[in-house]
Amino acid sequence: MKDSFFRSMTWLHTWVGLLMCWLLFLIFFAGTISFFRHEISLWNQPAVHSIDNKPTDQKALISAGLDYLHEKAPEANRWWIGLPSPRQPEVHVSHRHSQPDGQRDKWIDERLDPNTLTQVDGIVDTRGGNFFYRLHFDLHYMDRKLARWLVCLASLFMLIALISGIVIHKRIFKDLFQFRPQKGVRAWLDAHNLSSVLALPFHLMITYTGLVTLIFMLFPGPANTLYEEGVKGFRSDFYPERQGIEKSEQTLNSPAFENAFAHFYHNWPEQKIKRVIVDYPTDLSATIKIYGDNGTLIRDEYPYWQYSGSTGELIKTARLDPSGGEVLYGGMIAVHSGRLAHPGLRWLYFICGIAGCVMIATGCIMWAKRIRERLKPNQSPSFGLKLVEALNLGTIMGLPLATAGFFYANRLLPAEVTGRADKEILAFFLIWLAATVTAGLWRSRRAWQRFAHLNAAVWLLLPICNALTTDGNLITYIMDGKWILASFDLTFLATAAVFYMQGNKLGAQPNTVKQGSVQNRRLGREQKA
Repeated sequence: MKDSFFRSMTWLHTWVGLLMCWLLFLIFFAGTISFFRHEISLWNQPAVHSIDNKPTDQKALISAGLDYLHEKAPEANRWWIGLPSPRQPEVHVSHRHSQPDGQRDKWIDERLDPNTLTQVDGIVDTRGGNFFYRLHFDLHYMDRKLARWLVCLASLFMLIALISGIVIHKRIFKDLFQFRPQKGVRAWLDAHNLSSVLALPFHLMITYTGLVTLIFMLFPGPANTLYEEGVKGFRSDFYPERQGIEKSEQTLNSPAFENAFAHFYHNWPEQKIKRVIVDYPTDLSATIKIYGDNGTLIRDEYPYWQYSGSTGELIKTARLDPSGGEVLYGGMIAVHSGRLAHPGLRWLYFICGIAGCVMIATGCIMWAKRIRERLKPNQSPSFGLKLVEALNLGTIMGLPLATAGFFYANRLLPAEVTGRADKEILAFFLIWLAATVTAGLWRSRRAWQRFAHLNAAVWLLLPICNALTTDGNLITYIMDGKWILASFDLTFLATAAVFYMQGNKLGAQPNTVKQGSVQNRRLGREQKA
């Protein structure tokens, strides 16, 4: 402990923020992008861009999807039908097939045009926005359990940093209206304070609810107390639709789809359907699972109905009338993921997420600048300072560059390439690795400027690449009213403009170490006061 509570909180805020800041930046960055994961998945599939997103009859689409799967994959052990939405205009049909020798079952995904009920040609293998969604808590290329423990630890550090930051901000409301550029470290502190305070409710909410999503991994005690099988028993009770069924090995020639859906529509005529899953569709043990659409309700899991595939009788339901605990738990997860959000609220989530990235980035940079400006003229920087500077540059500038590379890979990789989705992801990580290695070798102010201009160039050329490799461009998107696709080109151009201005600013500012040292000492005196 330091000699005062304030200094102890300052020390705590600095070190819990620094130790996990690069992992936190990745989590915030990928999580922010994943608020538009369905839109990214749409952009990554140019074949579905021409589909008109018109109101459609769900009954007809479900019937067409079942007929298509019955003809295309009668031997599959699961059928999956996802119905169109404003963020996904096509009917998503998938079928899963058992593999020999205990290998993992194989999924085959296909898309249908809801207007013609025919298969969409030209679908490419891509993870789309789901890559960023999974990256922000599974970290990719890492054991899933270890990754989630690391994410939980980073989130706990983030929560401590936020609370201690509130404690040490004596002028929290004044900082909200204060930004002084061209002031060395003081400018970075102002940017850090501004991005922190402006979106502080969002930062607290997204960090705390992120911990709630993995709460039973962190605190399994209540589940272990109430259930003999612990967390596994809790999940089987809370998620009955995820429990497997045993195959009877008796053939079912004609599943009772009509009886099941007639009962459903008779009893819940106003309920929209999100998806339909059929397990073992040609076996006597077949089950029909119907998932309702929550719309903009603050709920995470969907209401659920399970019917017998052989008789069409209702077997069980779940979450039709959730308890208070289910509403609270599911509501926190829904608020974290933004699944409840309409487009305007989703953009607000995105902007607040960007503010979180700025908060983390400015904190990292400010720490390194303070240490460097305290060095004596003949003193060499330590290995720790060099490492922090390299990680700052490689992460803060490398991740946007790698994200642009992911989009380029989606447009430029041939459709017939084996493992195409994995190669898109590989491009992302190779570019990030190259940026980090470059940052380790070259960490000067000029390197930041070059990375900013490089980011500006690649993001500026993305709309051109899209126009040359697809049948659409910004002008046609606007003329056809395809605002989701148009927003991508506009966002790419805005991102390029931000990086271009940043690069010019870095080139225009002199490296006034002496002036910065004086400001840093003054800042230290202010914090001690």
